Amino acid sequence: MKRESCLFALWRYALFFLMICFVVTASFLLFFSFMDLEEAAVREAAPLVFGNILLLSLFCCVIEWLLHHFTADIPVRHIREAAGRITSGDFSVRINAAEFPVISADYRAIAEDINRMAAELSETETLRTDFVSNVSHEMKTPLAVIRNYAVMLKQQGLAEEERQEYAEGIDKNVQSMTELITNILRLSKLNHQQIQASPVSFDLGEQVTECILGFDEAMSRKDIRLEAEIGERVFVMADPELLTLVWNNLLSNAVKFTPEKGLIAVGVSTDGGDALVTVRDTGCGMDEATGRHIFDQFYQGDTSHAAEGNGLGLALVKRVIDLTGGEISVQSGIGQGSVFTVRLRRELR
Repeated sequence: MKRESCLFALWRYALFFLMICFVVTASFLLFFSFMDLEEAAVREAAPLVFGNILLLSLFCCVIEWLLHHFTADIPVRHIREAAGRITSGDFSVRINAAEFPVISADYRAIAEDINRMAAELSETETLRTDFVSNVSHEMKTPLAVIRNYAVMLKQQGLAEEERQEYAEGIDKNVQSMTELITNILRLSKLNHQQIQASPVSFDLGEQVTECILGFDEAMSRKDIRLEAEIGERVFVMADPELLTLVWNNLLSNAVKFTPEKGLIAVGVSTDGGDALVTVRDTGCGMDEATGRHIFDQFYQGDTSHAAEGNGLGLALVKRVIDLTGGEISVQSGIGQGSVFTVRLRRELR
């Protein structure tokens, strides 16, 4: 590397020397061609001129090296060091362009791009670590329960009633794990655009009504009162299969958090060129801090219901709504229940 640097320095010096020689020679030929100069005087001045050319070439070479060092070498060194640290897995590195002796617009743009890339990689790494940790935790609990039930099923002289209870416990936890894995796969496919939306025109009110009927038994078990205001002929252009995930998750959460003899209100209406779907419950509600994170993966604000879900439902809902081009919001308060509002672009007829 050092040998290459020396050769490159000699090459630059030779290049400056040749350029200055050409300029001086051309100048002499231009200005002194019509002058009657004695040969002895020219021979006497030639070594001095040649020495000046050598010194001038050296001076230009040093100036060029200093400019290159401060405008290119130092910024490139900072950028290479940052890139090397990012390659080794250190995503906390940031380049401060203000430290560059001479700030170039191009190098500033490169530094900003690298800083943005490092920030996104850091966020992705955090999400990946949290995702693996959460998945491990979510699967560890049902596996431990299944193992305990399996051990108890091995006992001799087990009563039929106990055997049924343990078998049902195993089945329930297997279903929980199946739902978790299914939601993980769905969310992964949605995030990586592996599920392509197939929009068609359909009546939103009819779809929401069908989803409500699917929760009739669950609401009856808790004696939950249902109020539904379904507008007629509210058509949207969207993927009905994906939107079914949205309504089922919102209704499932409403049933889960609404106490016995509570109320769930579902509405489908229009607001100008938009279609609105609201799902209101009279459950425990949530504070503002919880409301900011409910669409995050694996987040469960009310851990008392953790066994009934895995914290992926609302993350799926948010992703589907984003893909559909709609909006979802929530209004809630402690002890006041929650109201989820989904806004979709309506198909005008």
